[in-house]
Amino acid sequence: MEAFIETLMSKMTLAEKLGQTNMAFIGRDITGPILSQNVDEKIRQGLIGAIINTYTVEDVRRIQQLCIDESRLKIPLLFSYDVIHGHRTIFPIALGLSATWDLKLIEQSARIAAEEATADGLNWVFSPMVDIARDPRWGRISEGSGEDPWLGSQIAAAMVRGYQVDDLSRTDTILACVKHFALYGAAEGGRDYNSVDMSPLHMYQYYLPPYQAAVNAGVGSVMTAFNGINGIPATGNRWLLNDVLREQWKFEGLIVSDYAAIKEMSVHGVGDLQEVCIQALTAGVDMDMVDEGYLETLKKSLDEKKITEQQIDQACRRILEAKYKLGLFNDPFHYCNEKRAQTMIFTEKNRSIAKEIACRSFVLLKNDRQILPLAKSKLKLGLIGPLADDQKHVLGGWSAAGDWKQCVSVRQGIQNLLQDQIEVFYAKGSNLIEDPLILQQLNAFSNDISLDNRSADIMIEEAVQIAQKSDVIIAVVGEAQSMSTEGGCRVDIGLPECQKRLLKALFETQKPVILVLMNGRPLTLPWEHEHAQAILETWFAGTETGNAVAEVLFGFYNPSGKLTSTFPRHVGQIPLYYNHKRTGRPFDPNRFIDRFKVNRIRTHFN
Repeated sequence: MEAFIETLMSKMTLAEKLGQTNMAFIGRDITGPILSQNVDEKIRQGLIGAIINTYTVEDVRRIQQLCIDESRLKIPLLFSYDVIHGHRTIFPIALGLSATWDLKLIEQSARIAAEEATADGLNWVFSPMVDIARDPRWGRISEGSGEDPWLGSQIAAAMVRGYQVDDLSRTDTILACVKHFALYGAAEGGRDYNSVDMSPLHMYQYYLPPYQAAVNAGVGSVMTAFNGINGIPATGNRWLLNDVLREQWKFEGLIVSDYAAIKEMSVHGVGDLQEVCIQALTAGVDMDMVDEGYLETLKKSLDEKKITEQQIDQACRRILEAKYKLGLFNDPFHYCNEKRAQTMIFTEKNRSIAKEIACRSFVLLKNDRQILPLAKSKLKLGLIGPLADDQKHVLGGWSAAGDWKQCVSVRQGIQNLLQDQIEVFYAKGSNLIEDPLILQQLNAFSNDISLDNRSADIMIEEAVQIAQKSDVIIAVVGEAQSMSTEGGCRVDIGLPECQKRLLKALFETQKPVILVLMNGRPLTLPWEHEHAQAILETWFAGTETGNAVAEVLFGFYNPSGKLTSTFPRHVGQIPLYYNHKRTGRPFDPNRFIDRFKVNRIRTHFN
């Protein structure tokens, strides 16, 4: 490999070396604020090294063919995508996967995702996301494995093994990318992209271990984070990327920025585009995702002797090494096999495993008087809620190439399982959310949430009528998928008010109510916990959601998931996590009761 790359680089111009460091956007999904221009022409000139958000054999082959046929050195392109919890077959969100505590199943989910993604033309996935998070207000808590560094580390390594196995040159393995390095899950106030400030002890004891576990497992690439660390943006933080990642942990692979993260360092006050590109390259970032700062400024910085050609060569070399390991120099169309695309994607076997994993991810939060499992016959069931017959939101955020039309709703899942053995009465009951400003924000990129034309009162009245003629009520409530994802941060992590009004009306019927939750984060549920007979946490469970929910509700599968992130009773408790250090005066309710008695006695004698 070294000899091949040295020979190749000896033929490359400076512009072509910089081109390898440039990732361009062409594709089906818009996952950032910048769209690339004149991509075809830049490919011809050798000014692009990787493409983000393009998949399918047909599209990848067309673009790769352009590169091989019309660029001077015919250096093949990398094709990358955010495959977080499945590619076409969608598994539970990562937080749900972690609730299984089953490392073999989690590794298997990554293995299937790699098989499907490579069959769809991809060779690089931006996963696993291993950020430890203790603040459920942060929307991206859904993408990680919760608050525990040991479990997070085990899952990080399992995901890397599932994606890469031990041979990247195979047609069914894919380059993994651990993200977001580092500490992104500790953003202040749970606000996305925010600053992070913590002691070195907390870094090394709680937040860094999962990243290191991924590196130790052989992950081929690392993505930088948006946040600052010790006052310096992670994407330009030499201590983090060089001293820790490369020197301490001996990572030798490719470092890529997050989407436009280099350019956005300017907003941190670091400097103009030229200056932030110098800082990122000097820190060790090899590839610039989409903003083209390297392409536009590094030649000038080299001429001004602010960087060295050796630094550019090192970045270029690491990118070429990744392509070599993937077998792209032997066969640029290594991942463009139409037969695999027809036989490996969204198979019955994959869906069956997705259902099993979904079942194992569910957490039974409450089961008063053993109301669950439900009777499998002679039951009148009221199925109510904005997510009871929903296909779109069950996928969860970052659901890659998943098609919501192929998803199974809870209503359909019950029908699939029991056919006509029970009577099911359905009512939507309420909208998912009604606040116009929040709706506008959530629908900014896609119209996932639409309002029912009926008034809230009419929908609730219909739901109450359904409830009154039912033996038991299943209320399927929770979040829209866009409420728990990048930028999906919430001040109030309770159920939306329109759903609470529906639940209040259902509780007042005095019929037993079972809550089925769909959400991407821990929620505050003290009132719901007080009134519901049972609560089943199903997260966003992916393609097979409805079938899995039905099997658990009716006792075909015993829910065994365990929480990996703490559910607070009130947002005022946040951050709240299980491994909090004991203080000099840990909470003891008896002490305060005793003090109350003492004060009452003092008042009496005074």
